[in-house]
Amino acid sequence: QVQLVESGGGLVQAGESLRLSCAASGRTFKNYGAGWFRQAPGKEREFVAAISWSGGRTYYADSVKGRFTISRDNAKNTVYLQMNSLKPEDTGVYYCAADTIPFRVGVPTTTNFGSWGQGTQVTVSS
Repeated sequence: QVQLVESGGGLVQAGESLRLSCAASGRTFKNYGAGWFRQAPGKEREFVAAISWSGGRTYYADSVKGRFTISRDNAKNTVYLQMNSLKPEDTGVYYCAADTIPFRVGVPTTTNFGSWGQGTQVTVSS
């Protein structure tokens, strides 16, 4: 059982930055890949970024590449999403997710996630 709790969302102006955190209660969370997704009002949830269990590999959606950075600190049982140069199009609820199996080679894909957090709201004004 892996319980995930997101935090760090808020209201910012375009061009500013936010750092989201995903804290896990699962004792072995450090052995699982993780990812971030977001959902804008009236739209379907979309993939944002993913990271391997070791933190050695990452993958980003084209829309955030170069602006967002996913990272993790396994000693703190936490995954982060650093968001820079925010745009109004980045507005939405951001969710953290964990892989279904440990030690997967490479980053998990969208079909590999089985545990989800409750989400944190990010609003970017122009």
